[in-house]
Amino acid sequence: MKKKLYELAHSRAGDKGNTLILSLIPYDEQDYNLLCEKITAESVKEHLKEIVEGKIIRYEVPNISALQFTCHHALLGGVTTSISMDTHGKSLSFALLEMEINLD
Repeated sequence: MKKKLYELAHSRAGDKGNTLILSLIPYDEQDYNLLCEKITAESVKEHLKEIVEGKIIRYEVPNISALQFTCHHALLGGVTTSISMDTHGKSLSFALLEMEINLD
């Protein structure tokens, strides 16, 4: 069985220069371990390969049952230099939530 991440979690986006920060927070804390198992830096990099040019680092934040992904070279130069429609990367939080995982 497959599910989209938006069925299990919500996400927020932030930025600093050309670096995008995405959080992934399950609606139900009991799904945190599932997200830790299924959502790796490599799987996010593959999912966002057309957007994120640099390295992605995953941080686990177990005290609030969340994951954070720091995505380097993701905003076409950053807010002050990018001609992108979404210079802050806010829509990329939903791009992450479109990722599909296998629950089997």
